[in-house]
Amino acid sequence: MDNNYYRSALEAVLFAVAEPVSAQKLADALSIETGTVLNLLAEISQDLDSRDSGLCLLRFEDRYQLSTRPKFADFVVRALDNRRNAPLSQAAMEVLSIIAYNQPVSRAFIDEIRGVDSSSALGTLISRNLVEEAGRLDLPGRPVSFVTTDNFLRCFNLTSLEDLPPLHGETVLDAPQEEEYEELTFE
Repeated sequence: MDNNYYRSALEAVLFAVAEPVSAQKLADALSIETGTVLNLLAEISQDLDSRDSGLCLLRFEDRYQLSTRPKFADFVVRALDNRRNAPLSQAAMEVLSIIAYNQPVSRAFIDEIRGVDSSSALGTLISRNLVEEAGRLDLPGRPVSFVTTDNFLRCFNLTSLEDLPPLHGETVLDAPQEEEYEELTFE
């Protein structure tokens, strides 16, 4: 089979899946080498860009997604007749920032930083698919942990969390992480 066949197959898979897919998963689906998939993805992206297509290929670290170009968003919204989403509240933005810079984190950690209950803001972020549950932390009570989603990266035009701006002159790697609790012993 020639490259045009696999390139068309990649476009079909990316369109049908409609969410970020790793190059390895694409290679497995098409039964071809990952390097070949990466080359074909680069060709697809270049072709879409060169002809100013209404579509573009997004990259999220090692995952790829076919998407409409932002400049055509108004047309898509009108065609789908969607109501405009209300902007995030200040509380939701605070919670989202805490999660983005410190993930994975528990709700108790978020509440401790903010000094107030964050369950409502956290629920809003989950409903908008900006954060998601990511299992349980290895802390007393095994609290649920939260992380940002690929939708968060897409909405804020980031390719990875490394693209987040530094906090007050720090690098993202220097940002504080949730500390583990010391095990209490009773004598």
